[in-house]
Amino acid sequence: MDKDRIEGLAKQVKGAVKDLAGKVTGDAKLQAEGKAEKAEGKVQNAVGGAKDAVRDATK
Repeated sequence: MDKDRIEGLAKQVKGAVKDLAGKVTGDAKLQAEGKAEKAEGKVQNAVGGAKDAVRDATK
């Protein structure tokens, strides 16, 4: 598993927590940061998946 996939998953979780905390507290800025971080994590996870696929295909 590529480190980008691990880091991406961690960002998704962290973003989900921020998003939820923003919803609960009514903090729109925190909620927006959480949504952005979740999206960034999804992209990073996808990049890591692509790297894994390339690595597996070249073996």
